[in-house]
Order: sequence, then C-alpha cells, then structure tokens
Amino acid sequence: MSKLTQVEEGKVAGGAAGQEEPAEKLSAVFPSYARFDISLVKGKGSWVWDDKGNKYLDFTSGLAVTSLGHAPEKVGAKLKEQIDTLWHVSNLFHIPGQDKVAKLLTENSCADQVFFCNSGAEANEAAIKLARRYQQKIKGVDRYEVITFEQSFHGRTLATLTATGQQKVKEGFLPLPAGFKTVPLHDLSALGAAIGEHTAAIMIEMILAEGGVLEVQPEFLEAVAALCKEHGLLLIVDEVQTGMGRTGKLFGHQHYNIEPDIFTLAKGVASGFPAGLMLGKGYLREAFSPGSHATTFGGTPLAAAVMSATIETMLEENVPQLAAESGSYLVGQLKEKLADVPFITEIRGKGLLIGIECKGPVGDIVLAGQKKGLLFVTAGPNVIRLLPNLYVSKEEIDQAVDILSELIHTYATEANGEA
Repeated sequence: MSKLTQVEEGKVAGGAAGQEEPAEKLSAVFPSYARFDISLVKGKGSWVWDDKGNKYLDFTSGLAVTSLGHAPEKVGAKLKEQIDTLWHVSNLFHIPGQDKVAKLLTENSCADQVFFCNSGAEANEAAIKLARRYQQKIKGVDRYEVITFEQSFHGRTLATLTATGQQKVKEGFLPLPAGFKTVPLHDLSALGAAIGEHTAAIMIEMILAEGGVLEVQPEFLEAVAALCKEHGLLLIVDEVQTGMGRTGKLFGHQHYNIEPDIFTLAKGVASGFPAGLMLGKGYLREAFSPGSHATTFGGTPLAAAVMSATIETMLEENVPQLAAESGSYLVGQLKEKLADVPFITEIRGKGLLIGIECKGPVGDIVLAGQKKGLLFVTAGPNVIRLLPNLYVSKEEIDQAVDILSELIHTYATEANGEA
C-alpha cells in the first residue's frame, strides 16, 4: 500500500511498535521538539508576528541568537550583498571573509586561532577533539578525558550530550562515548578527585544557562584555572550562550581573572545565520594540522559576511555595554515589582541573561505570557529565563516587566489559594 493510500484511509502503520496514528496527526517532521502552538512569520527589532497577525514582545531572541534584534539592517545589507556575489566554495580554498572574522575575534580576545563550523555543538565537539589531539599528538601523553559539571549543557552530538551534566539528554542514546567525567559545580574536592592520569581538559560554562541560569563563582573558576595549570590540562570555556555581548562583556569569561585555552561561540555570533566557532591559543595551532578536522559548511562566504557584520556592529556600537546597562535596569525593575512575592526564590544573571527562580514549575506562566503577547522561556522546570535582544529599550523592558509581574502575582495567588 502506498503512503498516499494509507493517508487517504486515515491511518498509517506505526513502525516497529505496529501502532496506528490518525492522519490528522501526521507530519513529515520528526516530533523531537515540544513546540508552542504559535507559528512566527515576521520579526523586527524586539517584536515578532505570527501567521494570524498577533504581535509579541520577544524576550527569547531565538534562544540568545538574534542579539542585535530581528532582521538587523546592517547585517541584512551585508548578507544581501554577499548573496549576489558568492555563496559557497568549500574550505579547499581560501575564504577572505574568514580571515576578517578571525582577525576581529582574535584582536578582541585572548585567542590566537579560530576554527569555523556551523553550531554550538560542533564548536564544542571541535574543542574536545582539539584538547585530545593536543595532548596526544603534540605533548605525547595518553590524555583524553574531559571533566564537566552537573547541570551544564554542551550540545546534542553523542560527545557533547555525554559532556552535558543533565541526564535527561542522554536517555535512549546508550552506549555513550568514553572519556567524560561529570562532577558537582563548586565542589573543588570532587573536581580534584576526578583529575587523573588520562585527564586532558576541564570544560565549563560561565553561566549554566540551560541548567538554571547559574553563575560560576569567581573563586571557584580561579581554582579551576589553577588546577589546569598545575596538572597540564586545557581549560575549555563554553561561551555558546554567554558569548557575543550577552553577559555585558563581549565574552563571558572577560568578567573573571582567567584566560581559557579554548573557548567556543555560536548563537549570537551571526544574528540567526547558522554559525559556530572554536577559538584557541596559538600553541594549539599544530594540533589541528591539515586533515585533522574539517567541515563542509563552516565559514562559508555567506556565513562569514553575516558574522563579520554582526561582530563589527557589536564593537562599533559598544553593544555589550548596552547589555550590561539594560540588564542592570531589568533586574532592578524585576526585584522592585516582585519583592513581595514569596513564590520567587531568586532573581539572578549577568547582562541580558536573566533567571527568575521560583518555588514551583513555571511552564504555565510561560504559556500565559504568550496570551499576553510576551515570549520567554524556562531554564529547567522552576526558572523563568529572559533573553531579550541587546538593543532592547527601557520602554520594552518596562512593558515586559509589567506583564510578567502581573502573571507571577496572579499565578502565586492562585497557587496559594489552591493550597
């Protein structure tokens, strides 16, 4: 029986389980996302519109991606110009745009080298590979293990989900690759005990965004860096969500007295165009010799044009400082409006990566926000995560805080009433 005939009859075989599904539930897209019942079709600045004409104030930024706002004009102009010039040639040839992006990033960071890829997971995968290869091929030692932290999130490839300190992303994907250890965050004794003869690197986020918007304590981070130096380990900082101005500095680690050997970027580096980067110190250069690592689509002329326009805009207009100032204002307004709500445990974060920890699940508050025209997301079941674009205005912040405050007050009151 053909697929068409099966659908016409209203049923289709459910694979190995032999289950049948009604035709109206069928989709050609794998159901791996729990999507909201909203179809967004247009965006500009801090606002998006759905296919029914409803307007929303966007405090998700595509999960910290559209940091310059939706459809930024300067970036769009560069993309349109590149579309009429050259799209793809492969990394078998020199791509001048890559040199421009690499120069912009290395001149404004502690890094000396850049590897171009397509996503945060790929950037973290490249970081893991570089750490292993440096230890084994350059230093000549049998080191391959990477230590990470509970509640971290590093990606969805087999290596990066194994590195992730959340069990939920690992279910059903056994066996997981060897070479990873996970320890509790801020537990220095556990970290010390985990370091062994095969340890190659320690990988850490400056703010565990997916794990609840948990900021790493400066003294702990300095101790981690000291352990790396003592044991000859590489320090990898995952800046996929905290990088590119989000925390009020161009890179999150610039808030601290450390310099990573390797750090990774994605999300906000290309204004929504798929792009990722792995950056490292110059002494790691020879570990990625020709043929050691590659990607077909990393750093295409299109991606490079968007990245360079995004980075130039951030630098020229001091966007990280805007994020720092707006973030301070946002947190202040939240603390003022929510001071009398026992349901709130803590309001925390840096720049415009803000978490509101609550005493119970917040999923219903997210859905209620959508009905009021405000989009935001969670960071675990009990934390509201706010990720507005870095140009967000005070008026837009005020509007969002008013909506959110009303929602939380209402929810907290109803919850107490039910109790």
